[in-house]
Amino acid sequence: MASEVSLMIISERIIKVLKERNMTQAEFAKQVGISTSTISEWKKRKTNPTVEKIMDICNVLQITPEQLLTGKGIEDEEEIAAASPESKFTPGDVQMIEDYHNLKEEQQKRLMAYMEALKKIESLEDM
Repeated sequence: MASEVSLMIISERIIKVLKERNMTQAEFAKQVGISTSTISEWKKRKTNPTVEKIMDICNVLQITPEQLLTGKGIEDEEEIAAASPESKFTPGDVQMIEDYHNLKEEQQKRLMAYMEALKKIESLEDM
């Protein structure tokens, strides 16, 4: 029974992320390789995503399996948005920060150097 509740939540998370990404169900279905009626069944809580499609779903939605299965970084974003309604951060921004924190210190320094170089290039292009 607990797994049914968990899977039910997974389908709700998928629908939530679809809305956040402004992605149509038809576009999502095509990219994942499922029918739009499958998504309708998820919304009605009649069926849930199959294990075989989890990675495809995550790739299309640009989320991790952990995020999809646990809600971490998906449901948390609602709390972040509620705490700071004027925030400009998108779910992609939050994911980028999480990815940054998962890098080794040397990789973080290299990434910061790339960002500084990009800013310099952009300022030169604006001249």
